[in-house]
Amino acid sequence: MYRQIAEDLRRQIDSSTLAPGQQLPTELELREHYGASRNTVRDAIKWLTTLGLVETKPGQGTFVVQKIDPFVTTLTADPKRPGGTKIVIPGDDGYGKVDRSQAEHRRKLTYTDPQIEIQKADYMVAEQLRVANGSQVISRHQRRYVDGTPWSLQTSFYPMGFVLKGADQLIQAGDIKGGTVKYLADTLGLRQVGYRDWITVRAPDATEAMFFNLPQDGRVGVFQIYRTAFDQTGTPMLLTVTVLPTDRNQFIVNVGDVSTNPDS
Repeated sequence: MYRQIAEDLRRQIDSSTLAPGQQLPTELELREHYGASRNTVRDAIKWLTTLGLVETKPGQGTFVVQKIDPFVTTLTADPKRPGGTKIVIPGDDGYGKVDRSQAEHRRKLTYTDPQIEIQKADYMVAEQLRVANGSQVISRHQRRYVDGTPWSLQTSFYPMGFVLKGADQLIQAGDIKGGTVKYLADTLGLRQVGYRDWITVRAPDATEAMFFNLPQDGRVGVFQIYRTAFDQTGTPMLLTVTVLPTDRNQFIVNVGDVSTNPDS
């Protein structure tokens, strides 16, 4: 019976009889409407929650989940933008320059000023940058939004040696004109010739769940992308770690001669 109740509520959600963000009837109201026990109603709500259609907010009730129009990122390099990708937020590092063709979709892309820190490299950062574990690195962290909705958290790491060699803008707050890849090329002669993406999926931590407004039970995961960029000598020059919720992000990887028409 709980499946029958869940399917009826699902039809109401699909038809927008129960609109996104709308509160479902109370447990008592559902019991009376369907002539069901408390456990049966709770099982129906649990089923809808598992499907990602509703969420229960402690002390408030159960609400229809507001679906977010996904933001699509092309991870492979755009040949017109060496070292970058196609559809991204303009900002500090990571995925290069914004694709202006995205403007036709009327997506507003915003980001915070970089938060700069000097910290000790953990195992993963040290391994990707090929520096000693615990050595000092510079981190530049940003929070990024699409249409005002939290889209991603991005942190880029650089060896401290870059600053000692003259790239002191890395430790200054604010964007670097032209991006750090160009800045490192102009300042240190380091030319980015390629990058490697390592993508994992995991449950969000408490900070990420709060920022992205994700359920605390971990049923909505996050992508974590480690992008290691390499210079002309084959040496890692920066590591960008990007965290993106799975409920609002999709990715494209192009291989070979394929159409780049977004409608194809």
